[in-house]
Amino acid sequence: MCLGIPGEIIAADGGVPPMGTVDFGGVRREVCLVYTPEAVVGDFVVVHVGFAISLIRPDEAARTLAVIRALPGALEAELGVER
Repeated sequence: MCLGIPGEIIAADGGVPPMGTVDFGGVRREVCLVYTPEAVVGDFVVVHVGFAISLIRPDEAARTLAVIRALPGALEAELGVER
């Protein structure tokens, strides 16, 4: 199963394609920002297969991450984190 995972943009390079570093509650990944050109550092985005696909409110991101973390191993599996 592939989920859209919310995270906070903590860095953006403005390149072509635009890339950024997104923090998923302690796990950081490089993400393509081409589908969210309005996103800036500090914004929260939903990430699916390495692409930020939409902006999300910080409170909604926190709630969604809490639900995902309640599923054993779900966040790690989606982000490719080894246990």
